[in-house]
This record gives sequence, structure tokens and C-alpha cells, in this order.
Amino acid sequence: MNETLIGIGIAVLVLLFILANAIKIVPEYERGVIFRLGRIQGARGPGLFFIIPIVDRMVRVDLRIQTADVPPQEIITSDNVTVRVDAVTYFQVLEPVKSVIAIEDYRVATSKIAQTTLRSILGQRSLDDLLMKREEINQQLARVIDELTNPWGVKVSLVEVRDVSLPEAMRRAMARQAEAERDRRARVIHSLGEKEAAQNLGDAAGILEEHPAAMQLRTLGSLVDAAAQPGSTVAFPVPMELVRLFRPDLGIGPAAERTQRSEPAPGRD
Repeated sequence: MNETLIGIGIAVLVLLFILANAIKIVPEYERGVIFRLGRIQGARGPGLFFIIPIVDRMVRVDLRIQTADVPPQEIITSDNVTVRVDAVTYFQVLEPVKSVIAIEDYRVATSKIAQTTLRSILGQRSLDDLLMKREEINQQLARVIDELTNPWGVKVSLVEVRDVSLPEAMRRAMARQAEAERDRRARVIHSLGEKEAAQNLGDAAGILEEHPAAMQLRTLGSLVDAAAQPGSTVAFPVPMELVRLFRPDLGIGPAAERTQRSEPAPGRD
């Protein structure tokens, strides 16, 4: 009886072991690639399915979008500037069977491909392109890397250049360049303002020349503005017509004419 019970117990354990290895549950975001005696049988899942223990072997493949950080790379641009660039790669397995049988480890391989492609593509670009055409460079990197990983069943959806570190000397040179550019723009804007002001003053002078009374009103307005400032000294210009009214000795104006009429003519008693 004891030997029988031991045999039954061993059989139950073997059966449980077989069932545990035969029953496979794969979640929605994974697939199970089945090998039977070393030969590929395809991908199965998601859900519950059975395999033959010992004979079959299953490799799980994650179908979710994965990320791989590209370590900082020392890159020499086309205009001989050394920069330090790092990036991140987003990729996804579309064909589980290819990702298992075509490459040993698609994650490591994708990361290495991203590093070499990053150095190759950015080495053909100038520093200005690297700083200003970031979106175009990201699209080019994603397209080139995707073409290389496509035989593995891996789709590269996005490559993002995260940071570009410049040498300190280059930063100072770029700061001086930016300062000079801002100074140039300020001078151009100032000169355009002077030109517009001169044109407006010319137009105003033409209007004032046609209407002398407008000149007097403008003068009075300027005096009012100046008198509004505390502690200011106002020099009031007197028109020559007003001076002629009170200075008959100038020989011009109504007062001079009245003086000449009142004086006797020379040579008469």
C-alpha cells in the first residue's frame, strides 16, 4: 500500500508539472513565439493556450512601445564643431516571429543602431542646422533607423534629440554673435525711425508753410507743454509784426507812418 501511495503521489506531481508547463496565459500586449523541437511554429496569443511540455518552448515578446536611451555621443559637425548629443528612441515590435529569429536581442540592437546612426547623420549637419532644424533631423533619424530595423520586425516610430551640449568657448562666441545681431537690428530700426520722422517733419513743414496761423498755434502749444514742467524757463518768441507796432524807429509799420506825418517837412518855417 505504501508503495502504491508513493507511486500515485509521484504520478500526481508529474501530472501537475506537465499541466503547469502545458498551460500558458499571455496578456493582450504580448505574444508567445512557439518552437517545437527547435522549429518555429508561429506566434500565439493573447489568452489561454496549451503547448507540449519538453517538446515545445515559448518565447514571450512584448508588443508595447518601448524606449531606449541613446547615451551621450561626442559628434563633430560638418563645420568642425564638437558637440555632445544624447537622444531617446521609441520603437515597437510589429512581427514577433522576426524579432525572435532574425536578431538575438532586438532591444540592444536597436539601441546600438540608434547610436551609430545618430553619429552618422549629425556628422553631416552644421551646428546651425543642429540647433534650428531639430524636427527635420528627428524625422531623418527615425526614417533611417526604421529602415535598418524593419527586417527584424521592429518599427521605430520616433527619435528625439534631447540635449545638445556646446563647449564653453562656442557658447561665448554665439553669445557675442547674438549680441552683435541684436545691435545691428537696433541700429536698423533706429535709422528707419529717423527716416519716417524726417518724412513726417517734411510733410508738417509743408503744411505749416501754407498756413502761417497753424505755425503760431503750434508755437503756443509748445509753450503750454513747456510751462507744464516745474522749474522750467520759457523763452517766448515775439513776432516781428508785433514789434513793428511798438517800434516806429524801425521805419516800418503803422506807428512809423503816423510819426512821419506829424513831422514838418525840411526847409519850411
